[in-house]
Amino acid sequence: MTDGGRSTPGEQRVDVVVLGLGAGGEHAAIKLARAGLRVVGVERELVGGECPFWGCTPSKLLIRGAHVLAEARHVDQLAGHAAPGPDLGPTAQRIREANHDWSDEGHAGPLQLAGVRLVRGDGRLDGPGRVVVETAHGPETYVAARGVVLATGTTADVPPIDGLDATPYWTNREVFHAVSAPPRLGVLGAGAIGAELAQAFRRFGSEVVLLEAGPRILAGEEPEASAAVEAALRREGLDVRTGVDVQRVDHDGAFRLRLGETDAEVVTVDELLVATGRRTNLRDVGLETVGLDPAATTVAVDERLRAGDRLWAVGDVTGRGPFTHVAKYQAVGVVDDVLGRPGRPADYRALSRVTFTDPEVGAVGLTEAQAREQGLTVRVGRADVPRSSRGWIHGPGNEGVVKLVADADRGVLVGGTTVAPYGGEVLGLVAAAVHADIPLATLQGMHFAFPTFHRAIEAALHDLVAD
Repeated sequence: MTDGGRSTPGEQRVDVVVLGLGAGGEHAAIKLARAGLRVVGVERELVGGECPFWGCTPSKLLIRGAHVLAEARHVDQLAGHAAPGPDLGPTAQRIREANHDWSDEGHAGPLQLAGVRLVRGDGRLDGPGRVVVETAHGPETYVAARGVVLATGTTADVPPIDGLDATPYWTNREVFHAVSAPPRLGVLGAGAIGAELAQAFRRFGSEVVLLEAGPRILAGEEPEASAAVEAALRREGLDVRTGVDVQRVDHDGAFRLRLGETDAEVVTVDELLVATGRRTNLRDVGLETVGLDPAATTVAVDERLRAGDRLWAVGDVTGRGPFTHVAKYQAVGVVDDVLGRPGRPADYRALSRVTFTDPEVGAVGLTEAQAREQGLTVRVGRADVPRSSRGWIHGPGNEGVVKLVADADRGVLVGGTTVAPYGGEVLGLVAAAVHADIPLATLQGMHFAFPTFHRAIEAALHDLVAD
């Protein structure tokens, strides 16, 4: 067979190759196969990707158990007496049950049932519409008439700290295999993953030190959100340190983290979780063979998720947001484009996200700083959750704030943050308002059910008008 003058013995012709079967790739592959296309899905690890096995699902199971413990500890203040004894065992068992002991049959089976040919191995682009897969049985070459969907995801980005690579540190992969909480846990990085897991392990009984190189935790969120979560973490007994420079890590049965340029302070912990960010899996995937920069950290896509000639990209590799819901949103757009359906152009103005600390941090659209950087005429409204009726009723653990960011010239919200117990659920109205450009006057004329955390949005709207 030939393709553009090239010939490779044993190459196989299909309609679409999906390179990477995480949330976005899996969704696209199934939908395209059900539409009658010949689809090959390539995956070197577990079908389903990071989210069900080492991300969203296990972390939320861990957080759920930790949250129950935290609520039980409020009994003495609110309802009588209780003395909960933390035990990670039941949660660890739930994690194993949820991902079938890290078996992907629950994902691979439905994929194949839909008609997708699953190929396990390392896939690499080999020109427009071409993919070479290194399998256990040797290389296989696929030529896709319609094209390739690139969805190779991310992996933990480990900082180049002296000595760290020689230690048995945890990333999000290893941490969910824990069956008991370590007596002392160090967490490097106070982004969403680091903050969530640090709090969860503290609630399960670990002494936790959370180390962040930047000036504040949850650096991508509003400063008010960072402050509210940090206050909650400190109240629960976490040792939260920002502006920290870890010079070296040693391990001799325990981890010893040397801080500062002179190594003057040493932090000793039993386990070390590295949660300093993610890097895209774009190294050596053959970007240069399709006219893209092989050193790129993301792949630029247009509103139809096109990245080049017969090439689409979805998920973390696009740089549009490292979230399962973004990958699936983009996968819908790819399916429409591959099948020649009009669909909707990708729109990220109202991209929402939730950090599942307690309080939860829900956020959508632009922060105040981002809105000002874009030159908008910014107005801001705030409301403190503890001062709301539901916040007062909730009592202990009611930290939070609602912050709304408006474009005063257009009279609409362009962003918002809801920090509260169940803050991710409170976010819904704000996300809809940003997405649909609902006029501020319309929002201010709504009924807000009493007494709910949702009602704090009304107070923030009033504050915005008074600004």
